[in-house]
Formats: sequence, C-alpha cells, structure tokens
Amino acid sequence: MSELALRILFSVVAAPLALWIVLAGGAPLAALLAVVSAIGAWEFFRIARGSGTRPLDDVGIALAGLLPLAVHAHYLGLFAFRPAFVAIVALAILAATIWLRGVDGRPLGAAAATMLGIAYTAGMLAYGYAIRYHDIVRGYDVVGARFLSLGPLQVPLAPGGVLLIFPLVLTWASDIGAYFVGRSIGGRKLIPAVSPGKTVAGAVGGLLASMVVAWLYARYVLVPVASLGFTPWGAIGFGLIISVAAQVGDLFESLLKREGGVKDSSRIIPGHGGILDRFDSLIFVLPVAYLLLGWLPIPIVR
Repeated sequence: MSELALRILFSVVAAPLALWIVLAGGAPLAALLAVVSAIGAWEFFRIARGSGTRPLDDVGIALAGLLPLAVHAHYLGLFAFRPAFVAIVALAILAATIWLRGVDGRPLGAAAATMLGIAYTAGMLAYGYAIRYHDIVRGYDVVGARFLSLGPLQVPLAPGGVLLIFPLVLTWASDIGAYFVGRSIGGRKLIPAVSPGKTVAGAVGGLLASMVVAWLYARYVLVPVASLGFTPWGAIGFGLIISVAAQVGDLFESLLKREGGVKDSSRIIPGHGGILDRFDSLIFVLPVAYLLLGWLPIPIVR
C-alpha cells in the first residue's frame, strides 16, 4: 500500500474517533492525551539520544502518561493539583539521576532532557483538557438539545468540546494555508537552516488562512452552538496568534530532529510519521490558546 493510501486510510478511521473523544471529553479525552503524551515523550527521548544525551526514558515516559490523568483527576475533584507537585516531580527526577546515571552518565544532560521531554509533551498537551473544561464554558458544558451523529454514536455538542475544536481547526488551517501558498508562490525561505521547505510566503499564507477560518468558526459555530460571543476582531486576533504559535511549534520540532539526526520522530502513525510530527504545532498552540481564552473578553450570549 502506498504512503498516500496509508495516510488516507488512517485519517478516515482516526478523524471521527478523535472528534468523538474531543466532544465527549472526560476520561476518553484524558486517556487519549495520556497515550499521545507517553508516545511523544518516547519519541522526544529517542531524538535526544540521537544528539548524544541519555535521558531517563522509563521515568519520563511514565510521568508523561500520568500527567493528563492527574489533570483529569483534578477536574473531577479527586485531589488538588498544586504547583508544588511540579517541584516534587523535578526533585524526584534529579534524585533518580544520582543512581540511574551517576558521575559518568552525563547526569546534567540526562536530568535536563528528561524534564524537558515531560514538559514539552504532557505539560503542553494537557492544556487540551484544560481548554475542554475552561472557566468560560464550565457550568453549562452540555447542550442537551443538540447532538452530532458520528455513525452509530450520538455525541452531545458540548460548548467545551466545540471550544477545543477551535484551536485544532485553526492549526490545520494554518498548516494547509502555509503549504499551498508556499508551494504556489515559493520565494524567500523562512529559516532554511532549520526547515528548508518553508517560505516567507507560506508563513503569511498560514496566518491569513488561520485568521479567516477563525472569523468563520467564531461566527458560525461558537456563537450559535457554544454561545460564546467572540467579536470579529477578537476572533481574527486569536487566529493570528494561534498561527504564529503553530508555525513556531513546527519549526521547533524540526530543530530538534536536525540535532538528533532523524527525518521523522518515529514511524508509529501509518503514512504520517510520528506523534511529534503530527502534534508539533498543537504542542505550542494549546497552552497559547488556553491563555488567550482567559485574556480575551468573551461574553456568554443566549
């Protein structure tokens, strides 16, 4: 089977399932983020080893997988997720480095790469769960009168799920806009030392596509379905910043792969490469989107 056929087949199967999980939220979303974070951490450590660093793979992968589940437990009220927990985890990694790496195991690089791998994957992706249950939609998260049919599944169009789809759609719009405009116009390279294929024209195309889609999504989805009153300029500004974050995230992962000497973060997704290859933009987008949603004035409209 060709790579293109694999891409299409995987997308046909994965896209409806991912959409259902995002709209359903709760444990399914936490489980998806946990799996993606753990695999992403494994890929990150694989790249780090290619650059000569020896991270604490087992410790880092386990903690990356547990973090989204801990966030889920926090939102369920099972325990209070406090900043002190981050310090405790960091101290545990530093302590483990003493025995697992020692003086001759390059402990500084091992500890730093392990903590960065957890923060870069789970620490960022867990914001997807936080957006799904953001304060601006908590308290009226289920809209009982509206359902989306996904084959045999009937999924409630909860405002939180529709809100989480917003940065996802903008990221895809930015990637698609950058690809087609860059291919059509070409011209000056953006940062050729990091990513030779990206052009300035493509970057601008990504920005414009994201801004247009942001206005359309806010106007025709967020207002009528989620009752979130984005202003036109607020939506356009949101799309602009999200596109910038997406493109920086893409460039950062390219930088990591160049140092690690790998073309793809892995080959775990048929026809698509690795988790980091598919989620590199979202890793930067999700925390930025969460912060923007807290800063922008977004009234509830009925």
